[in-house]
Amino acid sequence: MNQQEIEVILARQLSEYLALPIFLVDQAGNLLFYNEPAESLLGRRFAETGPMPVDDWAVIFQPTDEDDRPLAREQLPLVIALQTGRPAHGGFWIRGLDGVMRRIYVMAFPLIGQADRRLGALAIFWEATD
Repeated sequence: MNQQEIEVILARQLSEYLALPIFLVDQAGNLLFYNEPAESLLGRRFAETGPMPVDDWAVIFQPTDEDDRPLAREQLPLVIALQTGRPAHGGFWIRGLDGVMRRIYVMAFPLIGQADRRLGALAIFWEATD
């Protein structure tokens, strides 16, 4: 495993203590971690999936819009936050790795460290109940 910046290490540690589903990526978009509350929505434990490149996670969960049209990775809030350096949010459908379709809402924001170092992004998400 590559050495991570302290801010990324702390973000991961914080996510392990929160009850909100959290998904953490590095500046290249590679998945670094998702926490236990995220596991039930994503359909598999992080220990089973491990880190993965953005090209994999952006399609493995089969994100679709309200009309069941596939979303391009550039439409995902986490990718938008990475590319623009600004928070992004949205709602869409995913198919968990357990095969279950879920509508989720996502709030993503860039991780910007000391001296304006862009370190990655973090997404907080939850299943829609409406």
